Amino acid sequence: MGKTPLKKVIKAKLKANRELTEMEKLREKIKYEIAEELGLDEKVKKEGWGALTAEESGRIGGMMTKRKKTLNLPKNKDILKN
Repeated sequence: MGKTPLKKVIKAKLKANRELTEMEKLREKIKYEIAEELGLDEKVKKEGWGALTAEESGRIGGMMTKRKKTLNLPKNKDILKN
């Protein structure tokens, strides 16, 4: 995959209607769960992820990192290697 960040790989796959790996699906599931927990799910559904402020995006990213550590999931760079 090279040096392309995982989120860009996933975004490209979603746009091209290509199948995500199980780890990529899990990452997306966690992202949507956290957005819902923060009350941002309606904003994302109506306007897309780009409508989130830097603070909102950062909060989601930080919570994703904590959750992935708690669940003992691989880091993004490790997912890309597979």
